[in-house]
This record gives sequence, C-alpha cells and structure tokens, in this order.
Amino acid sequence: MKKILFRKILVDCLLFFFISLVSASIIIWVFQAVNFLDIIVEDGRDFFVYLNYTLLNFPKIISKIIPFAAFFSFYYVINRYEINNELIIFWNFGINKIELVNFFFKFSIILMILQIIITTILVPFTQSKSRSLIKNSSVDFFESFVKPKKFNDNIKGLTIYADSKDEKGNLKNIYLKKDSGKKKYQITVAKRGEFRTIGKAKILVLYDGQTLNVIDKKVTNFKFSKSDFTLSSLDSDVIVQNKIQETSTIKLFECLQKYFDNNFKLIKNPPVEFAENCSLQNLDNIFQELYKRFIIPFYLPILILISLFLILKSKENSSYGKFKTTIFLIGLLTIISSESSLKFVKNNFYENIIILIIPLLIIFYVYFLFRSKLIFKIKKQHLS
Repeated sequence: MKKILFRKILVDCLLFFFISLVSASIIIWVFQAVNFLDIIVEDGRDFFVYLNYTLLNFPKIISKIIPFAAFFSFYYVINRYEINNELIIFWNFGINKIELVNFFFKFSIILMILQIIITTILVPFTQSKSRSLIKNSSVDFFESFVKPKKFNDNIKGLTIYADSKDEKGNLKNIYLKKDSGKKKYQITVAKRGEFRTIGKAKILVLYDGQTLNVIDKKVTNFKFSKSDFTLSSLDSDVIVQNKIQETSTIKLFECLQKYFDNNFKLIKNPPVEFAENCSLQNLDNIFQELYKRFIIPFYLPILILISLFLILKSKENSSYGKFKTTIFLIGLLTIISSESSLKFVKNNFYENIIILIIPLLIIFYVYFLFRSKLIFKIKKQHLS
C-alpha cells in the first residue's frame, strides 16, 4: 500500500510539473519567437531558418523554468493534499513524515541530475547549433528589408537607400555604399533598380547611374545604363562568433586547464588566447557559465525540501495560511538568490569555493532540520 501511495503523490506532482513546465516554456517561447521575427523581416532569412532557430532555443527556456516549475508544482500538490485531507491517508497507513521526506529527497536528486544533463550538454549543443544555423544560412529576401527613405544597413558592409519602392519591389533613386576594406569603398547611385533571381543568384539590376571607387583617397568613376549588383555573396550583419553559453562544457574545462596549474592557481605567464572565448579576460564569464550549468541545479533539492515544510503543520492550525505563504515566499527568495549568486563568481578558484558549497550546506541543513524535528516528534509520541 505504501508503494501505491508514494506512486500516486509522485505521479500527481510530476503531471502538474510537466504541465506547468511546458505551458510556461511555450508562452515564453512564443514571445521570444516574435522577437526573432527580425531574422526574417530585417535580415531576410528563410522561414525554415527562423523556425529551426526558434525551436533550438526551446531547451534553454526549459532549463530556466525548471526550478520555479518544480517548486510551484510540489508546493501546490502537497498543499492540495493537505486541504483535501489526503495526507491523512498516508499517516493512517503508518507512513512517517520522514519517509515522505526521504522519498521526495531521493527523487529531487534524480531531477537535479537531469537538469545538469540539460544545462551541460543539451543547452550548449542547441545554442551552438542555432548559431551555426544563422552563420551558414544566406540572406534570401533582400526585398523585405529595403525600406524607402531609410538607410538600410542590415547587410554587413553594405548600406542601401531608396527614395521609393512600388508593390513589385522596384526601387527609385538608389544609393549604395559597399565597404571593401580599410580606406576602400564603393558608392553607386542609380535612377531605378529591380531585384532579379538568376538561378540561385540574387541580383539587383540598376539602371542609369554611376559608380565611384575609392581606394586610399584615389577616386575613379564610371557611368552605366545598366549594371548588375550581385547580392548572393553578402551576409547580414549578425554576430557569428559563438558566445560562452554556446560553447561546449568540455571546451570550457579545457580552457581552464590551460590557465590553471594542478594546485588550481593561475599560471603566471599564460598565452593570450587558446581558442574561441578562451582568454584571460574571459575567465570570470567561464567560471560563471560553469557555475550556472553545474551548481545552480543543486538548488532543486532545496526547493523541493522547502515545499515539503507544508507537511509540518495541519490545515486545522490557525496559522496554516500564514505558514504556507511564508513557505512560498522562502521558495521564491531561494530561486532569486540562486540566480543572484552568479554575480559573486570570480576567476579565482579558491574564492569561489564558499559560493560553490553554499547549496550543499543548505541541502544538508534543511534535510537534517527535517530529520531532527520529525524524529523528535516520533519519539515524543512513543513516550506519550
């Protein structure tokens, strides 16, 4: 019977956890997807690039929502069990409160390991994949981001201006400036122009204009009645270098290994940079990223244990309403504190030790607080 009761409350918690996690993640994903519309509207990317890019950001959203969804779900279900007198069934069948705490504590460790896998493997992989998707995709819809009476500089190294644009996308009184390098650029003006696709190549056909080439302050120009300006080789002005959150966990550890000796002390004369995002100036960010991936998930067992404090008081107690509000606020404060602690992580390993062990100390403190209170109650009941 005990197994059935434990399975029932766990299934209820997991079901509510899954619903709240997916619902909140989808809502945030939709808002984020709207912001990512710039990839199509401004940068002229393909729709499938936009769709894949937004989907690849979903694991990151889930990893952020897990702590709050877990705390809220377990808090809600345990409170509902108490209000509906369902917890009494557990006590009537001889289940001690400490047994329930031990059961959920073991499950919270499993959930914590799952979150670590998501933050250390899945999220960096999908984030890197989304960056590669943008990096390797081409700008397809040039017509979409050329807006009349506005200097459009979404394409890297190219500025386009047009007085007007008709329904077919034809431009009038066009100005183009293409930067080719240091002290080297090209300016083209034309009375009108139109976009054409020849094979896979995208071309802006210009009519009645002239081109000025400037190289080291030397100017040459030529007039034309018709000229083809190739756009396929151009790319939008987006960041293509991987950020730290998109770097694999293994590479981050390899970077630290290069800068620290076996005693975890910074090497006196390290090279300037080993690899992408691996530099002396970036060590703070690397430590913070690893802290976010490995240490913040340790707050999950704390949050689940905090929600279990609800079993210490019965709903018949006059202060139960204030008590459950206090527990909820403590849980929220713990979530905020876990995220805020990221700011205290520095590039010194020994200075970070205190911040690293804080969640472990809290876990042991809360768990043994439960044991001391509940075991004391059991002994007191036996004596009476």
